[in-house]
Amino acid sequence: MLDEIVFSRPYRSSDELANLDAVLRSDHSHGDGPFTASASARLTDLTGAPHALLTTSCTHALDMASILLDLGPGDEVILPSFTFSSAATAVVLRGATPVFVDIDESTGNIDPEQVAEAITPRTRAVTVMHYGGVPVDLDAMIRITTDAGIALVEDNAHGLGGRDGSRMLGTAGVLATQSFHDTKNVHCGEGGALLINDDSLLERAEIVREKGTNRARFLRGAVDKYTWQDVGSSYLLSELNAAVLDSQLAEFETIQAARHRVWDAYADGLAEWADDRDLRLMSDDPTLQHTAHLFYVVMQDHDGQTALIDHLRGLGIRAAFHYVPLDSSPAGQRFGRTLRPLERSAAFSSRLVRLPLWAGLSDAQTERVVEAVRSFR
Repeated sequence: MLDEIVFSRPYRSSDELANLDAVLRSDHSHGDGPFTASASARLTDLTGAPHALLTTSCTHALDMASILLDLGPGDEVILPSFTFSSAATAVVLRGATPVFVDIDESTGNIDPEQVAEAITPRTRAVTVMHYGGVPVDLDAMIRITTDAGIALVEDNAHGLGGRDGSRMLGTAGVLATQSFHDTKNVHCGEGGALLINDDSLLERAEIVREKGTNRARFLRGAVDKYTWQDVGSSYLLSELNAAVLDSQLAEFETIQAARHRVWDAYADGLAEWADDRDLRLMSDDPTLQHTAHLFYVVMQDHDGQTALIDHLRGLGIRAAFHYVPLDSSPAGQRFGRTLRPLERSAAFSSRLVRLPLWAGLSDAQTERVVEAVRSFR
């Protein structure tokens, strides 16, 4: 009996245990210690964003973005229906309304034409997600949001290290968020970051992140005591998590090389199989630098999706579908709205199959996945 090939497995970086030991031997295991500073510096170097604040999750970074944009009742934020729920909950928690729009089925990313159509006088922002680490059409999104005078927020949970030409993902919006959940390329179990590309938002972001206080200024010696200044919560990442994250970021290029090796093997090994069956694989646009966060096959219909997942499970391989479109969810119908039925999001969700992809997947395991997919009739 062959060992099961799991869908995802967290990467283990070489200095994790040493870093954790250093934190436990110190007197500083809460947030904003030396590993937080080091990991934050690595993150700004990697992304090119001027400022990065580590948070307890990408969800909390999205919550902070909504606070910093002063969202409230009567406001609207446009976002893709095919995305994770955190993008919508961050809007709803402020009393604003998420407006769901459809995707471009070739990428799974938000459709700029539908974004432009959905803008009203109540629109305050657009949140985009780089699905699978493939860049959104950022030129179009920057043009649309600039012309409308609204904010662009990048949910870059899949896109760390991705690039759109010379522009790094996470630097096009006024704010961007990162995820370091253990399913991501780089992780610390649970964690995230808020990238700040507008200097005018930095001081308030520090206050919101520190329970609404100006403690960050106090620690820098800018004030002699800190007090409650604004709304906020406890969004600081523990120094224990930051120690793991710092070790992971130090090995970013190694992680990415391993993931791209698996991604390329799938793309090469399944191309003929997909063509013969008129199926679509995740595309690799040479003008864009994706992050090898995931690899998927788009089946002909939902029955095909279910059948392929079941076929692979029978061979000891765990594959998965992905998001249920938010507009079709109970909360989406309660809190959000759409301009029309989002047929492309529904079709993409019901047909997509993600294959196992993690940095430790061996060549033999990768080939086993390829052969198993090829054997599907």
